[in-house]
Amino acid sequence: MLHEAPLGRLIAVAGQLTSQRWNRVLAEKFGLTQAGMAVLLTLRHRGGSSHGELAELCYVRPATLTGIVDTLEKAGLVERKRDAADRRAVRLALTLDGGVLAQSLLSILRNPRPLTSVDADPAKAAVIREFLLELIGTLAAEAGTPHPIVMSNGEDSP
Repeated sequence: MLHEAPLGRLIAVAGQLTSQRWNRVLAEKFGLTQAGMAVLLTLRHRGGSSHGELAELCYVRPATLTGIVDTLEKAGLVERKRDAADRRAVRLALTLDGGVLAQSLLSILRNPRPLTSVDADPAKAAVIREFLLELIGTLAAEAGTPHPIVMSNGEDSP
């Protein structure tokens, strides 16, 4: 049945299954959600950010981000700091433990282990990567959202 499904449906199913697998890894190894991981990696990449900036970069509403940050703050991974230039503003930053955890997450993300026999072939993996990056860019532009952050090593952040 999936062999005859439109490409968009296959992408949705693959995305859902990959997301479920990644959620299990995050929960079991790190006690995190994908949203928590996104916050940690974004703060690691961007440094201190305002609540609104971080919400936009993590593709969540500011009200949703509040709960995520509360959980990460209680775990000692993120801290809220008053902005030195504007005491009314609060900046979000990683703690030392948050930085260590973010680095551990990056190590896992950089694992070159292929997901399938198809992406084990570098030429095929390059075509898949090009397609997915174009798809993400097109859909982000249509939705009026910013492109995901591209890390200096060429990997996309959450």
